[in-house]
Amino acid sequence: MKTLLEERLKALGLENTAHQLDGFVESASSNNISYFEFLNQVIEAEWTYKESQLLAKRVSQAKFPYVKNLADFDFSLQPSISEQRVKEILTCRYIGNGENCILLGPPGVGKTHLAIGFGVEALTKGYSVRFITADDFMAQCKISDSRNTLHYLIKRLSKPDVLIIDEIGYFPFDELAANTFFQIVSKRYEKGSMILTSNKSYIEWGHVFGDDILATAILDRLLHHSVTFNIKGESYRMKEKKKLGYSQLII
Repeated sequence: MKTLLEERLKALGLENTAHQLDGFVESASSNNISYFEFLNQVIEAEWTYKESQLLAKRVSQAKFPYVKNLADFDFSLQPSISEQRVKEILTCRYIGNGENCILLGPPGVGKTHLAIGFGVEALTKGYSVRFITADDFMAQCKISDSRNTLHYLIKRLSKPDVLIIDEIGYFPFDELAANTFFQIVSKRYEKGSMILTSNKSYIEWGHVFGDDILATAILDRLLHHSVTFNIKGESYRMKEKKKLGYSQLII
């Protein structure tokens, strides 16, 4: 009967329950729990397993370069970041309101860590997320344009509940990428949230996009419903190097 039950559980897609069947039965017998409690334990374990599998799949589809949680973020090293404001972002209310989150600051201060952490939290709450660096975005624009499929790229990046574009400003946008970015921002305006990181202040975005008028139009839509984090301070990486001692910084 045990073998038959395991086979039927697997046939129903309940592999996790099938593998843990002995443990469930032994626990029920040892603790003398009711039938309802036993059934609840089995279903709860399977539910948790399925949810973890779905989350892992959504994380993979988001295309993060790595996974970071906000529990790992050391706010004491970046006092310019309000932990209260970060916690507000983690409620994900901004997504339902179609608002944006923009993280500004020099390299190494934790912008990408925060952006990924916000994205992971959105995934755990059931939202769809897509991560892409500005450099990869420009490369995809060129490839799509050469294949006459630029409209598909715009559609694909307009679809997720949250679109994260990292490292805006490290390389200037060419005309194609700048215009494509504007179209995506316009399509997502008040409908889909964006999380952007940049090492440039807003006043410098005209240089980033190669056109002051276009940059103004982009910022007008982005900032209408948004929250901005201006992060100051020293790079985490430099701080770690200093801990090793200045003698080790000399190669």
